[in-house]
Amino acid sequence: MNKTLDAEINQLHAEICAGLADPNRIMILYALAQSPRNVTELCTELGMPQPLVSRHLKILRERGMVIGERRGPLIIYSLSDRRLIEALDLLRAVMRDLLAKRAELVEAFA
Repeated sequence: MNKTLDAEINQLHAEICAGLADPNRIMILYALAQSPRNVTELCTELGMPQPLVSRHLKILRERGMVIGERRGPLIIYSLSDRRLIEALDLLRAVMRDLLAKRAELVEAFA
C-alpha cells in the first residue's frame, strides 16, 4: 500500500478512536443503541447538562458515528452504524479479560 494512503487510513482510524475516548460519548452511543433520542432525552437519561451532551454529539457527528435527523423543531440522533456497539462490546470483553488477569496476579501475591 502506498505510504500516503496508509497514513491517511491510520489518521482516520485514530479519529474514530478519539471519538470513543471519552466516557460520556460511550454512554451516549450506548443510549442511542437502545433507541434514537433528542438532546433533551439524552440529558435526562444520562444526567448530563445540555451543553455537554450537545458538545459530545457534535464530536460524534463530525466523526460520522451518529446521524442527526430533523423532525419538526427537534433533531433526533441515532447511531450511524450498529457495528460501533459491537466494537465497544468487544473492547469491554478485552478489558474484562485484562482485569481478570490482573486479579489473578494480585491473588498470587496475596
